Amino acid sequence: MALKPLNPKHEPYGVFDALDADVTAFKGGEVVQFTYVSATGSDKGAKDVFDGYVSNSAKNRPVVTKTLVADAYPLFLADEGVSGYGTLFGVAVGGTAGQQVSGSALGVHTAYASGKVTLWDGPGLYAVTLDAVDTTASTGLTKTNASLAGNDKLYATSAGLLTPTVGSAVDSTVVGRFIEFTTNGSLVTTPSDLVTGATEFTQAVIRFHVETGTL
Repeated sequence: MALKPLNPKHEPYGVFDALDADVTAFKGGEVVQFTYVSATGSDKGAKDVFDGYVSNSAKNRPVVTKTLVADAYPLFLADEGVSGYGTLFGVAVGGTAGQQVSGSALGVHTAYASGKVTLWDGPGLYAVTLDAVDTTASTGLTKTNASLAGNDKLYATSAGLLTPTVGSAVDSTVVGRFIEFTTNGSLVTTPSDLVTGATEFTQAVIRFHVETGTL
C-alpha cells in the first residue's frame, strides 16, 4: 500500500489538500488530479481535521482527487499510504481517536495528520505496490496478465489506478511505461521465496511520464 520513488527527477509538491471524500482511501501510487471546491463549503473541514481552512476568502481552491475525469491536467502520482513503507515508517493502526501507531519513526498517513498529499509529476522510476493498481487478473497490472510485457503503455482508470488496458482507462492518455515486477527487497523479514521456493513479487516498477495530452 505504497508508492516508492526510486529515481525521481525533482522534488515533489506537498502543499495541496486531499479531497475529504478521498483522503482516507489513498493507498499510494494512484494517478491523481486537481478538482476545485468552495473555500467556504463543507470540504473546508475544521481546525482539528484534515484541511484546517476556516477563513479563506477565495471562491474556489484546488484539492487532490483520485476520482479522475478525462482530459484533466496536470496529472500526478500520489505518495501516500497506510502501510508497506518498511520498518522505517511502520504501520498506522489507529484513527482520529488516539492516533495510535506501530513501528518506528512512522510516516503517518495524510488522513491522520495534515490532510496534504505529496505529489510527484517528474519523469522517473517509481515502484507501486500491487494492491494499489488495477488488480483485474487478466487485463490489469498483474502477474496473471499474460499479455503484459515490458515497456507496455500504462493508463489510469477513473479511480486513479494504473492499468495497461486502454479500455479500462478514463481516457487514452499514456501516463507511463511498465518496466518490471520486483520484490520489496527487504532483508529485515524472511522473504517468502526462501520459504516457498518461489519469488513473490510485491510491486510494479514503472516509468511515470505523461506522454499524451496537454500538460
